[in-house]
Amino acid sequence: MKTLLKTSTAAIAFALAGNAVADVNVAYFLEWATPNQIAKVEKAYDDAMGEKVNWTNFGSGVGMTEAMLSGDIDISYSQGLTPFANAVNANAPIKMVAIAVAYGAADDCIIRSDSGITKDNASELEGQTVAVPLNTMADFGFRMTMSNLGVDVSQLTIVDQEPADAAVSLADGAVVMACAYGANSLAKMKEVGAPMLTPAEKAAAGISSFDIISVTQTFAQEHPELVRTFVEVTHEANAAWAKDQSKLSVIAKDAGMTEEATTSQMSGFVFPTVAEQKRDYFGPDGIARSMVAFMGNMFATSDTPALADYNVTIDTSFLD
Repeated sequence: MKTLLKTSTAAIAFALAGNAVADVNVAYFLEWATPNQIAKVEKAYDDAMGEKVNWTNFGSGVGMTEAMLSGDIDISYSQGLTPFANAVNANAPIKMVAIAVAYGAADDCIIRSDSGITKDNASELEGQTVAVPLNTMADFGFRMTMSNLGVDVSQLTIVDQEPADAAVSLADGAVVMACAYGANSLAKMKEVGAPMLTPAEKAAAGISSFDIISVTQTFAQEHPELVRTFVEVTHEANAAWAKDQSKLSVIAKDAGMTEEATTSQMSGFVFPTVAEQKRDYFGPDGIARSMVAFMGNMFATSDTPALADYNVTIDTSFLD
């Protein structure tokens, strides 16, 4: 904990200099099990940052963006890259500062078993109604899956629903397919259906995802030490988890999941180290730099056009 003690002292000194904040407000997801929830529950963030940290759960990364723009949230933990890309296309004053988690099958598109539709006759989805939380990573997975299967998404009726609501719609038969994230919501969907693609098929189609840590530009500029400390605590929690998983029950309870569901979900999660992030994600041809540009162009509209350079939306200084 040497790093944390050093940063905590810096944060306190920073506060005494007249830049103190009443609280630090952080967004996160339920049904999304991550090691930093141990640090959240045990108040490691509060201790290291020298501030009270308030955590608010959201149903989507879109909601996180809206809360950041309204001033209610300073830091979003595990915001999807898709809602981030959409936000910066709209000139939202937020920055990507780190990677939270990488995953493959933690979001999925589930087709009702009684529909008779599979990947082999996926074109029969055309003309049907599907539920998708729009402008999220699940939306990205949906678009990539449909493209891979040759389905014209313009021929689908798409209902914008968060995962919990989409699970109900799929179970009730209101939609023939639902795309979502979150262990509990996906488990409910799989009671009446199955994924359109296997994890291996998704990987072969280039459908992989990662979430980020994003901050408002104002908070990053006014309280850089607090942002840096938040990132440090997060990575120390990841490192501790890699060595010892004995506090699984803490994560499960905080995520609102069973230990079995938590174990299953986290088995598909990767938490990149600082070195891996600098090398693999934020290097000159890094994954984060290329993917934010790819998604920004994919989701661009006439009202929110793609940026000429997405590198301006990334600030890696908090990893140093």
